[in-house]
Amino acid sequence: MLLQQITNGLTIGMIYALIALGYTMVYGILKIVNFAHGDIYMVGSFLGLFFLKELHVPLYVAFIFSAIVTAVIGITIERTAYRPLRKADRIVPLISALGVSTFLISVAQLIWGTEMRPFPTTFGSKTYTVGTVTVSEIQILILVLSCILMIGLQLFVKKTKVGTAMRATSISLTNAALLGINTNRMISLAFAIGSALAACAGIMVGIYYNAVYPTMGYMAGINAFTAAVLGGIGSIPGAMLGGVLLGLVEALSGAYISTQYKSVISFAILIIVLLIRPSGILGKKEINKV
Repeated sequence: MLLQQITNGLTIGMIYALIALGYTMVYGILKIVNFAHGDIYMVGSFLGLFFLKELHVPLYVAFIFSAIVTAVIGITIERTAYRPLRKADRIVPLISALGVSTFLISVAQLIWGTEMRPFPTTFGSKTYTVGTVTVSEIQILILVLSCILMIGLQLFVKKTKVGTAMRATSISLTNAALLGINTNRMISLAFAIGSALAACAGIMVGIYYNAVYPTMGYMAGINAFTAAVLGGIGSIPGAMLGGVLLGLVEALSGAYISTQYKSVISFAILIIVLLIRPSGILGKKEINKV
């Protein structure tokens, strides 16, 4: 029972981690919270549904196409909804984010309707039993693909010149620009990567629960933001750790206490962590930037 719940918790925790990476990358550079990110995840899920159902492409192609299209949407949102407001008060981009969120939900409802839609794929139905633990194909896909994407992102940020430029931009936009770094391009890249990861998470959730709907990004976005704050918003490893911990807490509390209180318990743990360590588990104290 315990091992089964840990497996389930790791599965959903990986999803939270992928979405949380989008929050933490944008916050790490711009110090704003992209509250429309949960709805970008929703759009990515619907795009995967479209490619699979209407174009009948293989599952891996649906992942690639959805990630590319969603990355373009993320860049477009950054350029139209955030870039013109970069010098405004911090509350203004937050209001803009809420407007983008409402817009994305409305467009999804106009295109796909308001009802739940099943994923047209039989992938994930097969299960494997190891001892007392039963794991489905989609759970294996989520665990493996999420690990690959997160490790790949970490290596990209730490080992490449573009990643170094992104880290320099996150430290100081002004100093990075003086060093010849195209900061606007780095910011757009952060939005693109975060959106692409959210799209992959959206497709995997669509297959896992066999349902997508226009408002699915609301709770997923809140939980992923919670994971980012828990791990240390602005820290990529922190977002990964926060997502996994949140998933485990939800699974274990739902199994051993009550499914009705799993979100309450998760947020209570978040509050306790922030009272003890306001920057999150792996976060660093914010410094003033020039």
